Amino acid sequence: MDPETKHPTDAVESGDKNPLHQLHALGQSVWLDYIRRGILDNGELEEMIRRFDLRGVTSNPSIFEQAIGDSDDYDDAFDVLAADQADATEAYESLAVEDITRACDLFRGVYDESNGTDGFVSLEVSPELAHDEAGTLDEARRLWKAVGRPNLMIKVPGTEAGLPVIEQLLFEGMNVNITLLFSVKNHEQVMEAFLRGLERRHEAGQPLDRVGSVASFFVSRVDSAVDGQLNKLAEAATDDTAKQRALSLRGKAAVANARLAYRRFQEIFSGERWERLAAVGAQVQRPLWASTSTKNPDYRDVIYVEELIGPHTVNTMPLATVEAFADHGIGKTTVDQDVDRAVADIAALKELGIDMDEVTDQLQREGVEKFAKSFRDLLQSVDAKLTRVAQA
Repeated sequence: MDPETKHPTDAVESGDKNPLHQLHALGQSVWLDYIRRGILDNGELEEMIRRFDLRGVTSNPSIFEQAIGDSDDYDDAFDVLAADQADATEAYESLAVEDITRACDLFRGVYDESNGTDGFVSLEVSPELAHDEAGTLDEARRLWKAVGRPNLMIKVPGTEAGLPVIEQLLFEGMNVNITLLFSVKNHEQVMEAFLRGLERRHEAGQPLDRVGSVASFFVSRVDSAVDGQLNKLAEAATDDTAKQRALSLRGKAAVANARLAYRRFQEIFSGERWERLAAVGAQVQRPLWASTSTKNPDYRDVIYVEELIGPHTVNTMPLATVEAFADHGIGKTTVDQDVDRAVADIAALKELGIDMDEVTDQLQREGVEKFAKSFRDLLQSVDAKLTRVAQA
């Protein structure tokens, strides 16, 4: 990838169906951060692919917790699972694998039309394995085999234990979505694991052209964490100047952090090392902007979409954000704009005593635990449903 390559266009004519269709022309793919059996059964997901120009789907334990635990979509399946005496883990995996497989089949047309660069559906390994290298590797291989679709993406956390797994899975030819990235440093580690995996695969004489990967860089949670600290600094300020300085930086950290990550992406996916891989068919590992729903009602509801649009990126959006951007989003290239301002904003936060490394490390730890808790809650809900069906 040449970072000097001109953008397809800086804005897209308004004749498209809705603003979401503009993003693809600007080099960004829209993936839906949501799945449940109901939208597979009633054709809603298939309709959304056309209406919103969806190019993929992501899932995580929290999404499946809500889908399975809080709906009756799976009642018929629970009858069969209870009769088979499946335990909670087996039942969850059976339900998730079926949903993901069906979604992969719906997106197979996108996958084929894009020559294997889009149309992916992500399935996450158990978050309980986030610090277990061997366990993550075993589960990833098992899930890959269970789904058996070329457009599956195995989702692995970008923890210390996850880095060698990422390299190995890519070497073996699996598509990998690396999740829970919050810092530029961690993003660099993940890109390095990607490059090593592809280099090893090429040395082994294996093809690279259908090995896909995204680096899921979380956005809105960064503002939530940093804004909390800025509010405390403003409350403790002894003069109006100090107070206003703190308040002026609210809502700046997340976009600045992501833009610096994108700049590093541009640097790494250019030059001799990358060009050797690209020459034999390798795809770039695209930054995927995750956690892009707006948590603060004072901010524009599509801020984490509009401020991070650009080539070789993915934005995975919950349904509410998809619908909001379709209604009033503005499509133009922004992710590589005002990078000097991004550097200045991060520096200003540091001057106030806010260490972004500490913030992002804490967010990753909390993210791992949040998904692990959702997974435990999900298994409890599945177990309760299995028990009720068995006793009926």
